[in-house]
Amino acid sequence: MLENNLITRQWFGFLSKCSTCTQLLDSVNDWTVRDRRSVDVIYFDFAKAFDSVSHPKFVHMLGAYGICGNLLNILTDFLFDRSQRVVLSNAASTFLPVTSSIPQGSVLGLVLFLIYINDIVDLFDGSDICVKLYADDIKIYLEITNDTDCATLQTFIDKITVWLHSWQLKLANNKCQHSRIGLSRSICPVDYYVSDVKLPTVHNV
Repeated sequence: MLENNLITRQWFGFLSKCSTCTQLLDSVNDWTVRDRRSVDVIYFDFAKAFDSVSHPKFVHMLGAYGICGNLLNILTDFLFDRSQRVVLSNAASTFLPVTSSIPQGSVLGLVLFLIYINDIVDLFDGSDICVKLYADDIKIYLEITNDTDCATLQTFIDKITVWLHSWQLKLANNKCQHSRIGLSRSICPVDYYVSDVKLPTVHNV
């Protein structure tokens, strides 16, 4: 066991800067130990994710995480009192205040966005559904053995939709997809929906 743990640490140490690869390996490992049973995977993609973050709600969330004092002041200064304008050739619009969004192109911006969406995983406490987050992408999956499992997965899709509405985030419906992993033919294909929009079933993502 000690030798296996050492190999694991070395392997993931080698992939320490390859988070996408690490998550893919972890997911594929999950999907391939199902003894030929099917797994339904739902892929979500946010629409203008960083631009949609509500500043007041984000400050509330930071407080809920126990962030206060000087650190909270630094983070709010990073977000608040920004302005923007549009420049085309030699013409420019007037400056307008930015009332939402997290600045992109910085390490801190990505970390703050992950904090903003992190509690979405609480929706899955006590369930058999696996959830994986990476930047502004989410995927959830569940082993499908009968129609009840399909209904359970749809229920959690609906929960994600409600959570997103509460936190003023939207999905890019044209980028959300469903895929079935596995060789089992005993479970009939099923349609999943996000806000009454049918998810396309794809074989490549």
